[in-house]
Amino acid sequence: MINFSPGPSQLYFTVEDHTKSAFRLGVPSMSHRSPAFEAIYQHTQEQLRALLSIPHTHHIFFTSSATEIWERLIQNLVVEKSAHFVNGAFSEKFYKAAKQLHKKALEIRVQDGDGFSNPLKLDAELIGVTHNETSTGVSLPKSFIYGLKDQNPDALLCVDAVSSLPNVDFDYSKIDSVYFSVQKGFGMPPGLGVWIANDACIARAESLLAKGLSIGTHHSLPFYLKNGLKNQTPETPNSVAIYVLGKVAEDMMRRGIGTIRNETEYKAVILYNELKQHKSLSAFVTEKTYQSPTVIIVESGDLTERLSKYLQEKGIVAGEGYGVHQGSQLRFANFPAHSKEQFELLTDYLTAFS
Repeated sequence: MINFSPGPSQLYFTVEDHTKSAFRLGVPSMSHRSPAFEAIYQHTQEQLRALLSIPHTHHIFFTSSATEIWERLIQNLVVEKSAHFVNGAFSEKFYKAAKQLHKKALEIRVQDGDGFSNPLKLDAELIGVTHNETSTGVSLPKSFIYGLKDQNPDALLCVDAVSSLPNVDFDYSKIDSVYFSVQKGFGMPPGLGVWIANDACIARAESLLAKGLSIGTHHSLPFYLKNGLKNQTPETPNSVAIYVLGKVAEDMMRRGIGTIRNETEYKAVILYNELKQHKSLSAFVTEKTYQSPTVIIVESGDLTERLSKYLQEKGIVAGEGYGVHQGSQLRFANFPAHSKEQFELLTDYLTAFS
């Protein structure tokens, strides 16, 4: 079966072999304070920096998931006010996490399927924005995200790139924090989040701590930094996933990040073109500016269940519509683990469906 679900998604073709290698090397029982683990941490960090062009102004930490990072961001970086651009279920969950942590969280919302175009001046310590909303297939222009930083230089701009990376090429000088998890674009099993944070984030957390405010306990940014500088983690981590992530990033570097991005664009174009001319199906996101290249949402209405079963019979697993869209949409991931040939096969099957 070809898994087009946007997460957990299709495994990258080298993941199984790297996982077997991790077990042969004893990684699962390796002490996270040992030189051997430190070498793994350092290798993974170096490969991510090379693949994603992450500058040394930004630190790389490993967490249990991207969902955890929402909580850590609010705890470490916000005294009172945060602002959240909400255009789907996952951007909304970050906003709700801030509310649950008793912050004055501002919600700037558009309806599902729409994006944002005008950067706003905001009264906030932290601005949360989702580059690629996995629930709706909306991708925000990088110019909008960078414009938020230009308009709000004193706020910390934090970007959810869970279903964007490694496809998107960010200018990190315009972003304070980026985070993702590995079960989407990196084609791995779930259970590892990656938190990229610059020195301004560290300084903010330390200033809150100096004021006697709570920023969490074992997972505060200063404690992440203290351990990260030694190529260690605060607690015993998912060491196998950290090892495999480094190897997958190395494989992607060998394949060429430019090649991966060009192939992603090609695959997205052929699927969107098919939906544009299909008699019964259409793209949920209609404005080209906001159409995600990595999570493509098919508006299938009453045909959804029949389409899903039809594709399964052909050996294809589609992702269900998310939340309120379940039963009327299908979601198709376009990650490096999905080949051009698989996308061409998918479009052929969609062409034949009526």
